[in-house]
Amino acid sequence: MFNNVYNNKKVLVTGNTGFKGSWLTIWLKILGAEVVGLSDSVPTEPSNYKISDLEKRIEQNFVNIINYNAVSDIVDKYQPDIIFHLAAQSLVRKSISDPHQTFQTNTMGTANILEALRQNGKSIPTVIITSDKCYRNVEWVWGYRENDELGGDDPYSGSKAAAELVFRSYVNTFDNIIAATTRAGNVIGGGDWAPDRIIPDCITAWLNGKLPLIRKPKATRPWQHVLEPLSGYLTLGSLLYSEPQEYKGQSYNFGPTSDFSYTVLSLLKIMKEYWPDINWEESQSKKDSEGESTLLSLNCEKALSNLSWKSLMNINETVRMTAEWYLAYNDGADMYQFSKNQILNYVELGRKQKIDWANEK
Repeated sequence: MFNNVYNNKKVLVTGNTGFKGSWLTIWLKILGAEVVGLSDSVPTEPSNYKISDLEKRIEQNFVNIINYNAVSDIVDKYQPDIIFHLAAQSLVRKSISDPHQTFQTNTMGTANILEALRQNGKSIPTVIITSDKCYRNVEWVWGYRENDELGGDDPYSGSKAAAELVFRSYVNTFDNIIAATTRAGNVIGGGDWAPDRIIPDCITAWLNGKLPLIRKPKATRPWQHVLEPLSGYLTLGSLLYSEPQEYKGQSYNFGPTSDFSYTVLSLLKIMKEYWPDINWEESQSKKDSEGESTLLSLNCEKALSNLSWKSLMNINETVRMTAEWYLAYNDGADMYQFSKNQILNYVELGRKQKIDWANEK
């Protein structure tokens, strides 16, 4: 579906130096896009952005998303064909220690992108990535739908819910705003080095010969590989480009489309199948899990019905692919090529499952 849409298109990716943003950049390069990056910094060391030498492959702009004038200048300078807005402060515990910066980045950063588009006057298809945590989480066992109540019991969740409200007001008020939002479940995969996330914390410890501390081993999440929601983002972006009036103003969940909720402990036990020489210890302190929900899942029927999108991999494939990336990194592999091959293998899996977006036509 989107194989030909991005070829020779100028695509602005905010937050491109982060985990998801770097993977999206690699995929867009495979599709033939001219990628323009907007990020305030490289957020971690190591980072997938640096490991993959992405600074040599794209037009990079180091600008803080909360600087409206700078954001507006970049939109006006490059006149992108499509925008993916991923720039965010994405950590719950950091949002508790610095709530103001979190709201500035996540809520006002989204407002800045939308205001830059309004002032620019062009109708530029824009996919805004928020979070599954934008929902008011009452920890029920069924998945949240796109029309369920927004909320936020911590600053991160509240900032993402507020970003959804900002999006809604802009898209309903200004005719040239062609935008949609996406809400993804918990994402894992190679190249994530952010602190306070289960896989990066464990990988960092294991590569340094240490035991990671597992804060909430019984917490359940709808784990998915990073390429799963990215295929949804790319599908939605292509449809906003080709049929803007049909898809503008919509929100979509991207999560596992089968029973994919596993505890943190179960996830690690599967990881041990592909990386045998690892172990961990479990925290006994409630304070270690401050601000973290126990249960959160998404209903993705709308994406399946409207976008013909679904997740492709089971939990074992997801964990295997993640472990293989970090093991290759530890062995000194060319990680841009390795990541590119993982994407191509994922696309081939989509073709075998006859998924619309993987169709070459």
